[in-house]
Amino acid sequence: MSNILDTINHPSDLKKLNLKELNILAQEIRSFLIESVSKTGGHLASNLGVVELTISIHKVFSSPRDRIIWDVGHQTYVHKILTGRKDKFATLRQYGGLSGFPKTNESEHDIFNTGHSSTSISAALGIAKARDLKKEDYAVVAVIGDGALTGGMAFEALNDAGRSPNNLIVILNDNDMSITKNVGGLSKYLNRIRTEPVYFKVKEDIDFILNKIPAIGKSMAKTVQKAKGSIKYMIMPGTLFEEIGFTYIGPIDGHNIEQLTSVLNRAKKMKGPIFIHVYTTKGKGYHFAEEEPDIYHGISSFNIDTGKLIQNADNGMSFSTVFGEQLNDLASKDETVVAVTAAMPIGTGLKKFMTNYPDRTFDVGIAEQHAVTFAAGLAVNGLKPVIAVYSSFLQRAYDQILHDVALQNLHVVFAVDRAGLVGQDGETHQGIYDLSYLGHIPNMAILAPACFSELRQMLDYAVLRHNGPIAIRYPKGCETFTISDENNAFKFGKGVVIKEGKDISIIAAGKMVSIAVEASEKLLRSNIHAEVINLRSIKPLDEELIISSCLKTGRAMTLEDNIISGGMGSSILKLLSDNGVNKVQVKLKGFPNEFIPHGTTDELFKIYGLDSDSIVKDVIKMMHS
Repeated sequence: MSNILDTINHPSDLKKLNLKELNILAQEIRSFLIESVSKTGGHLASNLGVVELTISIHKVFSSPRDRIIWDVGHQTYVHKILTGRKDKFATLRQYGGLSGFPKTNESEHDIFNTGHSSTSISAALGIAKARDLKKEDYAVVAVIGDGALTGGMAFEALNDAGRSPNNLIVILNDNDMSITKNVGGLSKYLNRIRTEPVYFKVKEDIDFILNKIPAIGKSMAKTVQKAKGSIKYMIMPGTLFEEIGFTYIGPIDGHNIEQLTSVLNRAKKMKGPIFIHVYTTKGKGYHFAEEEPDIYHGISSFNIDTGKLIQNADNGMSFSTVFGEQLNDLASKDETVVAVTAAMPIGTGLKKFMTNYPDRTFDVGIAEQHAVTFAAGLAVNGLKPVIAVYSSFLQRAYDQILHDVALQNLHVVFAVDRAGLVGQDGETHQGIYDLSYLGHIPNMAILAPACFSELRQMLDYAVLRHNGPIAIRYPKGCETFTISDENNAFKFGKGVVIKEGKDISIIAAGKMVSIAVEASEKLLRSNIHAEVINLRSIKPLDEELIISSCLKTGRAMTLEDNIISGGMGSSILKLLSDNGVNKVQVKLKGFPNEFIPHGTTDELFKIYGLDSDSIVKDVIKMMHS
């Protein structure tokens, strides 16, 4: 007997299924997801939580005519399965394969590219207004999680949409989680609604009773609107969404297809902005993911029966964990050291710090802009805030870094995790812009450790001795290079020659140092002696070291896991020009000014000419030019 899932090639196929068949389909999709993601890795828990919701949305609405916009987008695997991409799931998050996020160039059912949070309502409102200006007729639906709803942009959009006459449906997928447990006043507010869901039923009962009264029922229904409002205030803790201007419906069981489709069908016929509150369980249907949804939010390949990761080559040690351990040690020596995170305490390595210093750990939710200015407030009042944040998410707070921290020269430490390529999450998550957007900010210092030891030393300096804003950028994963000389202590603004040479200066920082060393060893086979500089300090540069090395060798190659535009190499080129070092042949190597797709970091480095073999070829060309 064939599976129902095998018959689904387009969302319209769902309209042929009855309720029993839809529930069977939900279980088949869960089994498919667990089996598929166990091999490829990916975002599992969030997708298991939205199976029934996604089925119901596609059952009621007609994609792509009706526009469905997914916030963040890591929960769109079910959407992709239902829109004809099931057979491509073996290529999920692989180079040239299926993206882990919505991509407009991948399917007509993906209406808006997403990857960062809190954007869907703004985009949906824009689409709805354009629809109405063009006198078109289709539904616009934004699906946003309660974690993403903590982002300020979501509230800006709600505020605008609430006063708008445009038909718009916002579905809140409320699972009480972002990546980890949600925090803040909004989370408490939603929790009260979840635990006291009586209002929706009472409101329906009042409407039903009043409209059943002969002759005067409809008139009376209008005249008692204030009374209904009073009842609403008495039986439900707060009416935030209705006060903003939305018609609120909920909370709805997000795993009940019958109830979901009924509500969505009603909402589809209603006018103005509609807010549907759906509560779900993250990781639903796979007990390992239900018990530890934070671990299974984004996971590598795993054993289905045990839930254990198949590969863990770094034995639990990564730049993130080393950062967390070192910050914990610093906090034990200095009570003014505090940590700030934007809903990423585990991913950024702060779990131990949170456990030991809960009163000195501030998780502000998915709100990077607030996190930065909040840290500025902490610094103004004498604390030493360390913001642990992914590179691609820090870029959301550019103005706050510039205006609220750097302008006042405040001592805020930016621990920039996932700097450089992150690989399989693709364009929206590659951390290849931070050197460019941080480097031109006055007062900002930037450091890049090549190994765990350097990260520890740099963090000690940045937290305890530096004055002003400072960023330490480090890659995802484990170290690939280790300092050989234990006496080679870190000094602010100073680099170090880790391999002497006479033919070319290879200047690298961070993760690129190990690749530079590897290339230099291969170059020896061609009798080319490369001098390798571990720059360490990207801003300020070690001017004396760079100039003397370049004058000695007459050639220089810069290596960075950042876009070339405005990056480390550009700063070095300017340094040489400003100092009249014009006869040195210089080649800048980094990423081009384009978006880098998903794939493994190794294959992407090779594709973009940043692996050791490509570097060797380029150096040989320079030697013969």
